Amino acid sequence: MATIVPTITTDNQTFFNESLTKFSQFSKRIQIDASDGSFAPTTLVPLSSMNIPDGVNIDLHVMSARPSEHLSDIIKLKPRLCILHAEVDDDLAAVFAKLREAGIKTGLALIKTTFPGRVSNLIQEVDHVMIFAGELGSQGGTIDMMQTEKVPLVRNIKPDVEIGWDGGANLSNIRALAHAGIDVINVGSAITQAADAAAMYQSLVTESEKKGVLV
Repeated sequence: MATIVPTITTDNQTFFNESLTKFSQFSKRIQIDASDGSFAPTTLVPLSSMNIPDGVNIDLHVMSARPSEHLSDIIKLKPRLCILHAEVDDDLAAVFAKLREAGIKTGLALIKTTFPGRVSNLIQEVDHVMIFAGELGSQGGTIDMMQTEKVPLVRNIKPDVEIGWDGGANLSNIRALAHAGIDVINVGSAITQAADAAAMYQSLVTESEKKGVLV
């Protein structure tokens, strides 16, 4: 059964705070996207400006070419999971080691062009692998279902790793993603742009749990 996780991707501090408060009322797990403009083409609310309430489980997706430079801010936020991109020019193994020392789970994101076998050594180190099928630093992109072919490739490298999905998930495809062996489905615009975010979240959960093929 896949876990549906609302995602916050914004450069607006007020919207960030409001979304975090709203989403925490109906979801036990929330993903926050962070970008300093060095890896993704956009700049989002800075890590130093984020305030995470106690008891809120955060997956922090950091889009930075040098995540090591943000390590102290990441650790201060105390996310349950920190996801970094495999494609960056940084010593990810060293950063992951520091995160583990701080009691933070580690995750690796793979953009569309990254073949899992190329980063098998890093996959073996982490708790979570995110198949990133969207557009860096933004929400509302078109889904690329071909990226689900990475799921068995990642499983072959580390069978017990948690596999996440980010990019284009909505009511029309959530069941197919859940049946593709994905453990965590991050949902952005389908929830943030809904008239009733809580109702949309519940609809996504219900749809993802349905059995059988789509008709």
